Amino acid sequence: MSLFQLARDGDAGGLCDALAVSENPAVRARAAELLGEADEDGEAEPEVVDALVRAVREDESRVRVAAVDSLAELGPAAVDALLDALLGPPPDEGGDWARAEALTGSLRSDRPALRMASANALGRLGVPDATPALVEALDDADARVRERVARALGALEDPRAGRGLTDHVSDDVADVRVAATEALGRLGGQEALAGLLRALDDPDSRVREIAVACLGDLGELESARPLDALGRALDDPAEGVRRGAVFATLELLSTAPAATSHDLRETVLERLRADRRGDVVAPLAQTLAESSGAAQRRNAAWLLGRVTADRQRERAIDALANALGDEDGTVVQFAATSLVELGGEDVEAATLDRLDDVDADAEARAKAAFVLGRVGGAEARATLDRLVDEAADESLRRQAFSALSRLGGEPA
Repeated sequence: MSLFQLARDGDAGGLCDALAVSENPAVRARAAELLGEADEDGEAEPEVVDALVRAVREDESRVRVAAVDSLAELGPAAVDALLDALLGPPPDEGGDWARAEALTGSLRSDRPALRMASANALGRLGVPDATPALVEALDDADARVRERVARALGALEDPRAGRGLTDHVSDDVADVRVAATEALGRLGGQEALAGLLRALDDPDSRVREIAVACLGDLGELESARPLDALGRALDDPAEGVRRGAVFATLELLSTAPAATSHDLRETVLERLRADRRGDVVAPLAQTLAESSGAAQRRNAAWLLGRVTADRQRERAIDALANALGDEDGTVVQFAATSLVELGGEDVEAATLDRLDDVDADAEARAKAAFVLGRVGGAEARATLDRLVDEAADESLRRQAFSALSRLGGEPA
């Protein structure tokens, strides 16, 4: 039976057998990985932990690494079992602090598997006193250890790690750079900003994509440097980086102080209009449809009316017309004004669909009438005329009358 079938059936025993007896190191390594994914109830089975601990003692490097990572995935009890096997039981007194002290010492072990396991465990323990030892371990000769040390520092979120992590955004190994960049994103602050900006020039698109996402989480801006960097990322050769730059830009706008938000929005507008690839509408439309943050949806609605090129109109118009039913009144207002900004027969058709939808919220239909009063033609005039006579909702009837008047029509 294949490893995939064993994992799908939840046959931990079969995976343990494969890990123990297969003559193929790749099979044993994959079995170890799958055992780390098989725990669904939060309680690692003793036979699984024992099998993985035994695998850590194997001579084959791939199997040891997979087993260490799976034990980390299975939780603190599994990591403790590994460390008990390699280090002995934890001290009777001192709790996490005493365990962390022992683990920091094991970061200097001559066994890479133990150094990796210790880094994983220190990240889980969350003892800030471990930060200096972990920062020193960022210079470990084994890239697998450096990667896990960087992830542990990200879990601790101690600002003292900022400089060391920034240095390793330029590590020779891509997986280490990925981990260091993610960790800097969790730290935040000016030290993190410097490292994240450096990561935007990484040759690996994974690092650049993480960097743009982290820039969007920095919070209130103290300078325009992140926006300038994200503006450059809009021309990145990787689609994921370009899309991430749009999402991150919206995040930064949503947290900008009120006194500067208008100027920042204008700066962003200039950047997005200059985007040579023209990919910005899709992430803006996605944000408008799916974001749980009203501020992000407001900015997306406002920008869609001002950056949409001809070939992107259908996606933008659909998103804006649907947003007329948004629960946030400002989002609705921005969506309506953006539809007016775009204008044209396609806007009229999409807005008429919203107006004719009797199952839609009356406010959404009223806002559709508002838009039609500014972009509508003969068909819009006829529909509005009918609503003036037939609409049961008073606000919808008033808005239809106002829109019809703006179009120069006379109610029947």
